[in-house]
Amino acid sequence: MRTGVAGPTLVLVVAAGVLVGCGVTLLLERSLSRILLGIILLGNGVNVLILVGGRAGAAPVVGTAPAGTLSDALPQAMILTAIVITFGLTAFLLAVSYRSWYLTGDDEVPDDIEDRQVRQAAERNELAAADLGGEGPDADPEQVDPEPPRRLRRGDGPG
Repeated sequence: MRTGVAGPTLVLVVAAGVLVGCGVTLLLERSLSRILLGIILLGNGVNVLILVGGRAGAAPVVGTAPAGTLSDALPQAMILTAIVITFGLTAFLLAVSYRSWYLTGDDEVPDDIEDRQVRQAAERNELAAADLGGEGPDADPEQVDPEPPRRLRRGDGPG
């Protein structure tokens, strides 16, 4: 290690770990507002982690300091890109959660039908039915997508 150049401090490493840990914990919740906060915390934790991975030093401008003492500009560029991506994802998730709240009056993600069936089978202590296959893709009801409803064109309707 070179003298005069400080490495990552333990505080930054612990802060990155705490942010990522709290972000993942919030992502596992059912509320869309908590999921949104989890995405924000996870993005900030990864940004701190990228910052810790960079080399510290003088400003990365050629001619201001010797080449060996310049800081690494790549982590800074990656963090700026990650900030923009996180902002866009946050805006999208905020719009989705607002729309969900507007339509249902609640920001909780509901269970789908298959989740309910799996939970009920687990409560009855039943094993899931084995899909042995062999029936082909068109005969397996789990694998066949229903056809979309046909739209009536002008003149095709009754009368």
